[in-house]
Amino acid sequence: MGYTSSSDVKSQIKLEFTSLEDAKAYAEKNGLAYSVQQPQKAKRRIMSYAENFSTDRSLPWTH
Repeated sequence: MGYTSSSDVKSQIKLEFTSLEDAKAYAEKNGLAYSVQQPQKAKRRIMSYAENFSTDRSLPWTH
């Protein structure tokens, strides 16, 4: 079916908090090991649909 399981349910839980301090306090209160991952800004490439058919494309259009 494409899913995996584990006997340790707590390893499958992902928590989210509104602030870093809240998350650290929760982990320390419950004796949990934690790691902090800062969100990364997504890189967006602005491109119009018409550019797919441009004559100066670096790669030729093929089907």
